[in-house]
Amino acid sequence: MFKLKENGTNAKTEIIAGLTTFLTMVYIVIVNPVILADAGVPFDQVFMATIIAAVIGTLWMALFANYPIAIAPGMGMNAYFAYSVVGSHGNIDYVTAFSAVFVAGIIFIILSLTPFRKKLIEAIPENLKHGITAGIGLFIAFIGLKQTGIITASKSNLVQLGNLHSPLTILALVGLAITLILMVRNIHGALFIGMIITAIIALITGQLSFNKGIIGVPHLPEFVIHNPISAFSDVYTHSLYAVVFSFLLVTIFDTTGTMVGVAEQAGLMKGKTMPRAREALLADSIATTIGSIFGTSPTSAFVESTSGVAAGGRTGLTTVTVAILFVISSFFGPLVSAVSGLSAITAPALIIVGSLMIGSVAHIKWNELDEAFPAFIIILSMPLTSSIATGIALGFISYPLLKVFKGKWREVHLLVYFFAILFFIQLAFLPH
Repeated sequence: MFKLKENGTNAKTEIIAGLTTFLTMVYIVIVNPVILADAGVPFDQVFMATIIAAVIGTLWMALFANYPIAIAPGMGMNAYFAYSVVGSHGNIDYVTAFSAVFVAGIIFIILSLTPFRKKLIEAIPENLKHGITAGIGLFIAFIGLKQTGIITASKSNLVQLGNLHSPLTILALVGLAITLILMVRNIHGALFIGMIITAIIALITGQLSFNKGIIGVPHLPEFVIHNPISAFSDVYTHSLYAVVFSFLLVTIFDTTGTMVGVAEQAGLMKGKTMPRAREALLADSIATTIGSIFGTSPTSAFVESTSGVAAGGRTGLTTVTVAILFVISSFFGPLVSAVSGLSAITAPALIIVGSLMIGSVAHIKWNELDEAFPAFIIILSMPLTSSIATGIALGFISYPLLKVFKGKWREVHLLVYFFAILFFIQLAFLPH
């Protein structure tokens, strides 16, 4: 079924690769509930929704696309959901915000079935894509630093260094150091192992306790979205068009870029084309849609899948293994609940993921101001405004504007002009 011989692999290698991928990305089961809790979403809801979305997306990828690429709720989009959509819209609760995720998922499914997806990806300038990735990285790292008190509020300068003698801050710094050492030693699952070691230290120092035990029988979460029509109505009523577009834009670029990168590493590309790309993209779009119904932010192809490829994973058997391990993890809800309740354990993962994402700045054309400034304003404004959507909007407005005055207006795709106008209207006249 998985064509193991044709892909030069065997069952043992694929299972080991699946275990490797799972260990590098299972941190999302702990971190996602932490971030979405700030939007008011109950822990149990997010924990099970995260696993359901990961299992559905990853199994689809395995069975229909036959790729060793795992799917789960993506970092960045969860922060955008919690701090930009719910956090900055006073009248928006998390149920309404999930309506926007659902609508974005439906549109993503439609785009995955049409050639428009390819045109959209080609239309967006490369420097804006790199700026978005880097900006989200800074935003995520900023959240990690803030959660642990490494940085705190300042009346004179907005932010300042926090109290480094605080037990929570000390634990976070120790956890960060341990995880970084594991990563530079190229140990698979470094983020997850770092969390475990930090949790053990917290247990010894009395900062962590397992009052509810470690293992519990999982249960299906309640539906957050009961009626698809009401989801579209929520988006219309609250004018969440820019939110839907931001979810869609970042998910499409993040997923497509990751899939192509992992496929290239695995030697599965045919020239510049990715075989079964439609099936692969459907894995993400369907997982996003179903995940929103149960209560989690948009999914994405996980770049951590490269660790499984490095371990020899070449087919969907790798991702079947990942899906099975996610199912097993659902029995450890009480353990995850206790660990996720202490931000010092999870924050180092946010800071390190941010450092990995900021690497995109290396691909920006810094010597061309009309290319560099729109990317720069995206990177700068995302953490400073606590809004990924605002960063994207400023980048899309400034890019065609500078190109017009540079005399290069013909180089800009019509879709970019269209998006620039929409974002200008949104910033100038709509609540944000």
